[in-house]
Amino acid sequence: MVQNKTSRSPRKQLEPISETVTSGTPIIQPEDLKVTLISLHGLIRAQNPELGRDSDTGGQVKYVLELARELAAHTHVREVEILTRQIIDPKIDDDYAQVEEPISENAKIVRIPFGPKRYLRKEALWPYLELFVDQTLQHFKRTGLPDIIHGHYADAGAAGAQLARLLHIPYVFTGHSLGRVKRQRLSLGKTDPAALEKKYKFTTRIEAEELALETASMVVTSTSQEVQQQYELYDHYQPSRMEVIPPGVDLTSFSPVDKDWQTPLIADNLAQFLRNPDKPMILTMARPDERKNLEMLVRVYGESEQLQELANLVMVMGTREDLRELPKAQQSIINNVLHLIDRYDLYGKVAYPKSHQPNDVPELYRLAAMAKGVFINPALTEPFGLTLLEAGATGLPIVATNDGGPRDIIANCQNGLLVDPMDQTAIEHALLRVLTEPEEWTIWSQNGIKGTREHYSWNNHANRYLRDLHDILEHSPVPVLKDKSTPRRLPEFDRLIITDLDNTLTGDPEALQEFIELIRKNEHIGFGIATGRRLDSAMELINELGLPQPDLIDTDAGTQLHYGENLMPDNSWRKSIGYAWKPEEIRNVLDELPGFFPQEEDHQSEFKISYEVDTSLSPSLSSIKKTLREAGLRAKVIMSLGMYLDVIPVRGGSDFTMRHVLWKWGFAPEHVLVSGDSGNDAGMLLGRSLGVVVGNHSEELERLRNRPRIYFAKASHAAGILEGIKYYNFLDKITIPNDRIE
Repeated sequence: MVQNKTSRSPRKQLEPISETVTSGTPIIQPEDLKVTLISLHGLIRAQNPELGRDSDTGGQVKYVLELARELAAHTHVREVEILTRQIIDPKIDDDYAQVEEPISENAKIVRIPFGPKRYLRKEALWPYLELFVDQTLQHFKRTGLPDIIHGHYADAGAAGAQLARLLHIPYVFTGHSLGRVKRQRLSLGKTDPAALEKKYKFTTRIEAEELALETASMVVTSTSQEVQQQYELYDHYQPSRMEVIPPGVDLTSFSPVDKDWQTPLIADNLAQFLRNPDKPMILTMARPDERKNLEMLVRVYGESEQLQELANLVMVMGTREDLRELPKAQQSIINNVLHLIDRYDLYGKVAYPKSHQPNDVPELYRLAAMAKGVFINPALTEPFGLTLLEAGATGLPIVATNDGGPRDIIANCQNGLLVDPMDQTAIEHALLRVLTEPEEWTIWSQNGIKGTREHYSWNNHANRYLRDLHDILEHSPVPVLKDKSTPRRLPEFDRLIITDLDNTLTGDPEALQEFIELIRKNEHIGFGIATGRRLDSAMELINELGLPQPDLIDTDAGTQLHYGENLMPDNSWRKSIGYAWKPEEIRNVLDELPGFFPQEEDHQSEFKISYEVDTSLSPSLSSIKKTLREAGLRAKVIMSLGMYLDVIPVRGGSDFTMRHVLWKWGFAPEHVLVSGDSGNDAGMLLGRSLGVVVGNHSEELERLRNRPRIYFAKASHAAGILEGIKYYNFLDKITIPNDRIE
């Protein structure tokens, strides 16, 4: 027998407010600009950054720090912050545990805690990005919204894109290196593709890059080659959004030798390795990484009697205390280099110091330049080439891979030669040419000193960057959630339970009645519904089941949001959900695909297009996304129960409605329990809220198993929700046993 709808005290309702959004010219003035740069992996600190310590702490770290410092020096900029990861680990310096660290007068590093406290390589960060998003929302709540969000690399690219979509803030992306390009390069070798996927998480990384490219108003690249040959590999490649802004070099540190220059201490370190330390130097400086192609360089030198006669080889491969403590991949590279030195009997001709200080770097370039040597970067791919710019600025000619940044650097500066990094003979000939043609050496040296200052100063980079940011802001409406002038009435309950309807609440009438009684008795707990159903259909089922009136109801697969007894719409959500939404064009594309059958009209709504899909006939989910992207259509595609497919706007989905509610009404994620059973619930289950997956869940949610703050109940339907409530002790003093899962 169906019970009557349970009434609840009116004081528990979320009260909507009247909201307006300013259109036309934005209120942001140039001098008020606040820029948030996000760079999540590696070790980032303002003073003495440990560049080369590992494969994640290299050129990107330097680029982001110097960009922040230069932007903050401009009168048009009020504040620059770098958001990165807080790390508490006895194996690394305590600096990386500090919540804030100044970079310069108007720039700082803010370290956001997410995931395990210990240091993680970048490929291990993917499961924790939603935690970063939620933590960053709390940070913005305290400190105010930025005017621009700029994500660096794929991990921050995805996290930044989510934040930008949720908060409606213009977004900038820099890939630094791209997954499709790296996979393509590494696949040329003998490594098994499955092994590459396991190690580098290419599928996840590439999808993150697609999300970032889809969201970005501007993509900052270093070279035209990046635009034409690398970003072109992506479905969301939009040349009109690409801006080539060459990175800068801190030229104050990398000056040529002057009359007061004295031989640096690092020379004594190198001399311990070398039989004839006064010979010219073939210098390379790179972390031990497959992409850096260091083994090829040793082979070239080891098989060339002329090179060995003319010059010493100096290989600065990061910093290490104990080789055995390095990551296995780095150990392997260094061991292979040492093996080749032994194989070719290069003792006394090759130097490979264990460590160096940041202030040793410019001295190494000057030391090589004084002896008429050469700097080489033989990397398989090189998006930036900062070491090439540093070497050029000190007057040291360069030999570099014919890829990415080096192509533009040598085209602009005319200070060296390009080579195919896989052509051993070409590398040898280029090095010999630099070492044996003194007139050319002098021309290249002078060109490098002049050209780097002309084309690659940070001031030029920042000026172009800010010009483009102002253009973006002029054409962007003020974010709906930025206005805090209207007071909001907070609800009196201090925690929320939000659950899916079909197959989560339904399916076990006895457990459902126990759940209803729990909600009715606990006035301090708010109740919400998140469902793929349309609002009218959802309310019909809610009444049929005798559920309490929801305090909030999220319907139509996360595209409609209403509050309280009168189902008042959330106006700020309503004003933003239609961004880039082209339903007719989407239908024209998808209706023609095999295995696609539009659902009945009562399953369709203004911001949701729903199909039943025969997966034996239809393209894969990734192919469906690709088809929409190639048609220039921006949308989210969600598969549930292996047969139901919803297409919604890019700013829709239960993950966005969830975070919108938490942001708007000031709820801590730790006080919100969410529960679901299928793929369209995945978004709201991820993050800092307390997730419960009921026992009768569909296969799509298995990928969330072992994620932090997601509990997989043994019981099904409403009994699974009740089990989750007990697991988190949600009715009393909340505990989170699965807060961090290593």
